[in-house]
Amino acid sequence: MYHNPPPHAKPGLHKFTADLQSGPACRPDTRDRPGTVALPVYRTIRALYIQGMTAQQIVRMGDPVLRQRAGEIEDPSSEEVAALAADMADSMAAAGGVGLAAPQIGISRRIIVFKVPADRATAETNDGPLDLQVLVNPVIEPLSGEMELGWEGCLSIPGLKGEVPRYRKILYRGYDLNGEKVLRHAEGFHARVIQHEVDHLDGILYPERMTDMRRFGYGEELLRAAAEVPPVNERGDGK
Repeated sequence: MYHNPPPHAKPGLHKFTADLQSGPACRPDTRDRPGTVALPVYRTIRALYIQGMTAQQIVRMGDPVLRQRAGEIEDPSSEEVAALAADMADSMAAAGGVGLAAPQIGISRRIIVFKVPADRATAETNDGPLDLQVLVNPVIEPLSGEMELGWEGCLSIPGLKGEVPRYRKILYRGYDLNGEKVLRHAEGFHARVIQHEVDHLDGILYPERMTDMRRFGYGEELLRAAAEVPPVNERGDGK
């Protein structure tokens, strides 16, 4: 299930996972990395391994699963996909995030979970608060070429932040857990979190989107540096 066993892993879990993956019932997709669990056996492993706790270890930058294009999900309404979405939601909440893609828990499939907290929503028309959302096989369409810069962090790159250009307005589509089509406009933070998470499904991390790497660093250091910049006077000459 994981590239590295989490601290609470049971002895022999990796061997058990490998045995299941090599069996005829699993037939792992060739797009998955070694060690990534195919969906038909995911719930079985989760039940044996987690015993009621569904928050998973977040995969960090450098793991090969974050560099792959995740595979399409054939049946968004399946029980396996619902179980995966539940684990993703619990993992996101445990890590204090607002978005998570399946590759971030080692599952190379095209599904994301996200929310828009009230304190992150903007005054944009399509950027109101949203409770937990699940989107399967998402596709993004920019509605204009207008971009805006914004600060982003990532659970797979803990402690670091960067200023990233994103499309300001997008249309996205996909499926919910009932297999129903989803079609929605998004702006502001809503649009940003969708673009960030869909990038994960294509093997892209946010630093690759940055245009000025001087705006990339540890959050505390960036805040400290910003506080030390002298204010610009009304003439705009910085004196």
